[in-house]
Amino acid sequence: MSEGTIVHVEVVGKDQPALQSFYSDLFGWELDKDNQGGYGMYRQGELTGGIGATPDGSAGHVTFYVKVEDPHAAITRAEANGGSVVMPYAEVAPDVKFALVADPEGHIVGIM
Repeated sequence: MSEGTIVHVEVVGKDQPALQSFYSDLFGWELDKDNQGGYGMYRQGELTGGIGATPDGSAGHVTFYVKVEDPHAAITRAEANGGSVVMPYAEVAPDVKFALVADPEGHIVGIM
């Protein structure tokens, strides 16, 4: 998988069961809900996705995560181009490391 490839997409919102049902029914996605909090995971080739609830019950969003060779350099480039760091690069689960950056208008993008 080359740098710049989208590797994960996440949809979160207030009503996790309704969102999971909507996307599962709409696209025929088989969701694995045997995850923390019932987070629904799916796979399409090398792309993974997840559908869950926002941790604080706030309005939802869609985030895409992009593979990069040097996450720290990508974060620096994001900031140099008017973006900001929302979540610093960190390991959030075994073998899952990412950062969240916002573009100049506040849209969130994951850097993996």
